[in-house]
Amino acid sequence: QVHLVESGGGLAQAGGSLRLSCAASGRTFSMHTMGWFRQAPGKERDFVAGINWSGGSTYYVDSVKGRFTISRDNAKNTVYLQMNSLKPEDTAVYYCAADGDPFGPVGRMALEYNYWGQGTQVTVSS
Repeated sequence: QVHLVESGGGLAQAGGSLRLSCAASGRTFSMHTMGWFRQAPGKERDFVAGINWSGGSTYYVDSVKGRFTISRDNAKNTVYLQMNSLKPEDTAVYYCAADGDPFGPVGRMALEYNYWGQGTQVTVSS
C-alpha cells in the first residue's frame, strides 16, 4: 500500500515556475513507477510525466517536453515535478500516482496506476 500527498501547487504567471512534490508513505516506494497526471475542468485526466523505479527512465507528454522535469529521491520517498516556462494551458489539478507493478515500465495511462494522491491545483495566469 502506498499513500501519496502532493504539495507545491499554486498560482504562477505565464513564463514562471513551480515545483510539485509528492511524498509517499510505505516501504515499497522505491519499487514503484511514479507518474504525474493533470486534469483540467471538463477534461479527462491526462498523463504528464513518468519515471521508473530507479529514476533511469523518464517520459513526458509532448506538450511539456523541455519545460517540465520529473525526478525522484528514493531515500526521501518523494517524487518531484519541476515546471518551468509555464503556460496558461498548464492550468489543472495535478495528481501524483504510483503503479502497482513493482519494477515495471513507465505507463502512460491512468488505469495502469493503482495509487493516487488528492491532487494539487496549479493555476497559470496570462
